[in-house]
Amino acid sequence: MTVTDPTPRTTAAPLTVRYFAGARAAAGRTEERLPAGRSLDDLTAELAGRHGDRLAAVLRVASFLVDGVTCHDRQAPLPAGATIDVLPPFAGG
Repeated sequence: MTVTDPTPRTTAAPLTVRYFAGARAAAGRTEERLPAGRSLDDLTAELAGRHGDRLAAVLRVASFLVDGVTCHDRQAPLPAGATIDVLPPFAGG
């Protein structure tokens, strides 16, 4: 008789989220890893819930790079192992 473990397991490489400037200050860290299998909208909702209103405000106005390319479709699944850069608006000139 074989016993199977009903716990689902994901073997997909995790996402790496890197925070820059005001996003870093709001998140209180430079980066973190999260499980793959979600869209950018899903990811930002989780990050806002995890880190609070200050980061949520930054995420609403931030730009996002996925593996160095601007993300235009926030509903598309993020590739496993991707690096997501959170770039708040920058001042200067």
